[in-house]
Amino acid sequence: MERCVYFKDTFFSSGKTDIYNGEQQKRGMLDLKSAFSSGVSIEDESGMVVVEGGFPFLSGKWVIKQPDGKELGVVKSSFAFFSKKYRYLTKDHTYEIEAPAFSKEYIILNENRTEIATFKKINGFFQASAYELKHNSDVLLTEELIAVVMGVNAIEKRNQSSVNPGAGGAGS
Repeated sequence: MERCVYFKDTFFSSGKTDIYNGEQQKRGMLDLKSAFSSGVSIEDESGMVVVEGGFPFLSGKWVIKQPDGKELGVVKSSFAFFSKKYRYLTKDHTYEIEAPAFSKEYIILNENRTEIATFKKINGFFQASAYELKHNSDVLLTEELIAVVMGVNAIEKRNQSSVNPGAGGAGS
């Protein structure tokens, strides 16, 4: 897939949306399974599922796996003052995901604190959240990074709704 892609959540957090490159060419699909389960699958251009993500039963961790069930990694929140921090833990690596407290722009860093990707929410007020993902590393597939972004989004929605019941729905 491309080095820079655009994709979005849907208004009710369910259904399929297209993944586009910078030239607005379709490069795959993001399938948001259900408004109640938060699960996603990322499909390539041919419609084949490449990566899936979701919360296991009664867990706050977002698990990313291949369609055959092989786990690729886990996204979880990390405690931080005045910033937003997450970790993506794979079998071999730990990636830090960071953003200033009120920012919609995130950076993904490897163990050496080298930037491997950035993503930002490019809208979301009165409409579904859309994201721009840029990466410069071949260590993680674009589809895997999309699942990481959707995991951060799902964790933030979950945290928002637990602080403010009735909030955290569409477009959060």
